[in-house]
Amino acid sequence: MSGPVPSRARVYTDVNTHRPREYWDYESHVVEWGNQDDYQLVRKLGRGKYSEVFEAINITNNEKVVVKILKPVKKKKIKREIKILENLRGGPNIITLADIVKDPVSRTPALVFEHVNNTDFKQLYQTLTDYDIRFYMYEILKALDYCHSMGIMHRDVKPHNVMIDHEHRKLVRIAKVLGTEDLYDYIDKYNIELDPRFNDILGRHSRKRWERFVHSENQHLVSPEALDFLDKLLRYDHQSRLTAREAMEHPYFYTVVKDQARMGSSSMPGGSTPVSSANMMSGISSVPTPSPLGPLAGSPVIAAANPLGMPVPAAAGAQQ
Repeated sequence: MSGPVPSRARVYTDVNTHRPREYWDYESHVVEWGNQDDYQLVRKLGRGKYSEVFEAINITNNEKVVVKILKPVKKKKIKREIKILENLRGGPNIITLADIVKDPVSRTPALVFEHVNNTDFKQLYQTLTDYDIRFYMYEILKALDYCHSMGIMHRDVKPHNVMIDHEHRKLVRIAKVLGTEDLYDYIDKYNIELDPRFNDILGRHSRKRWERFVHSENQHLVSPEALDFLDKLLRYDHQSRLTAREAMEHPYFYTVVKDQARMGSSSMPGGSTPVSSANMMSGISSVPTPSPLGPLAGSPVIAAANPLGMPVPAAAGAQQ
């Protein structure tokens, strides 16, 4: 059996090939270390597999920051995360990497980020209105499209990796739902070899209509454009799945786009944004405040996988 069929991304296909070697060669990157004594830890915010996260104070200007202290890991992984965050610095809804420091004795590195007053998604998501959801998804897509345009894939977008500053507005079941016919068509199209064990596990399932998942508790969030948007996102074949930019142009976001245009800019001052980061606070972004419809939380901040997706020259625009 021949190997998998190559597939080129529909957007930002060769973006990394047009950049100088120092942009993507993270292993040769020379880190500029800051002064660890500039920061004083205040309290622990959380921990992940590869790091511990603290709220801290920059004693040189008395500003709050977030410090991510990395656990022992290969040096090139640390360099990759740092290089990606530096490459994305200043992008829409991308958290700002403010400094990089290292303990002089233990040599333990730490990343210093802008402060994000994150609201736990398990609590926040239960309170979001239909408009809130559209707003935050749109802001997350802005960050993802920017990452793709810079030759970087996130690869781990999920609620746990989205931070929202609510006060300042920053931000085998699949087969049973999408059906197995399209799955097998996808496998055949790209000549993918499926582990034989999945033949019995997957079975045969027809594609379920999205209306089947509507019930009394989520009915108020359902609309024809919402279901159509879901349908165009949840596709096995990445070539038929919406890109981040295409998703932003879907009718589902018309009200958000209209409000942002009315307020003069898609990046309104003073608002918060979604952030993308690797493991906990790796890559964080900030987003503008949406429309005046109710007290919306701050824009979401997408957190990257651990670490953020590596630059992939031939597929930088691959869809998430």
